[in-house]
Amino acid sequence: MKLAEALQERADLNRKIEELRRRLGNSILVQEGEEPTEDPAELLKELEDSIARLEQLMAAINTTNCRTKAGGMTLTALIARKDALMIKLSAYRDLVYTAGQNTNRARGTEIKVKAVLKAKELQKAADQTAKEVRELDNLLQETNWKTKLIE
Repeated sequence: MKLAEALQERADLNRKIEELRRRLGNSILVQEGEEPTEDPAELLKELEDSIARLEQLMAAINTTNCRTKAGGMTLTALIARKDALMIKLSAYRDLVYTAGQNTNRARGTEIKVKAVLKAKELQKAADQTAKEVRELDNLLQETNWKTKLIE
């Protein structure tokens, strides 16, 4: 199995576990004399099996990410770098928005507010960060499809 396939299965399992939790919640209590729409014991077994499979997948994915290198870094380090860049990008985009605000004044005697950082420079930094995120994401995606999962 390729790493990308394991990541897809992990995402599917996470959705399935949430769905099973919801279905269990809907089936666990019934009015006296009534039957649940689904067997809670079967749902609970399916939930436990799904969680056990998820645990195996997460361990294998983490092992693979720690041992696989791309661009001179482990996948774990690349993912951390991408996450940090996403935080930076969000902050810069917020700053660009704020710095680009014009404060309207009805009269010349009202207090004038101006940005102390230039929106243009902040936008350049945001654009460069967005480019870095795209390049890292492409490298991660490519590597995920080329790398065999270590189980």
